[in-house]
Amino acid sequence: MTAELQNLKGLFDPFADTDDNAAAGAGQQEGLIHIRIQQRNGRKTLTTAQGIHPKFDLKKMVKVCKKDFNCNGTVVEHPEYGEVIQLQGDKREAMKSFLVKVGIASNDQVKVHGF
Repeated sequence: MTAELQNLKGLFDPFADTDDNAAAGAGQQEGLIHIRIQQRNGRKTLTTAQGIHPKFDLKKMVKVCKKDFNCNGTVVEHPEYGEVIQLQGDKREAMKSFLVKVGIASNDQVKVHGF
């Protein structure tokens, strides 16, 4: 019986908090960019991009996106997600292809959500 207890002491606890998870931040997955769509009123929608690394200048990125996608946009401070890019209209696929084309993220790092 004591041999079984000794074997249990060395087991890895998958539910324990580790220093890696605490450093990554709560609610955010490391390296992933989430592109979502939000319904406003009627047929109006907003596209949001969250999880872009802070080393990139989001305001310059919004300026280029607005010109390329023919829409309006801004950078908004979200309490849970940090700085988020908001674009008017359904620009999910255009935003994904832009991020991959510019080299900010690879295809598997961008997750598109909605409808």
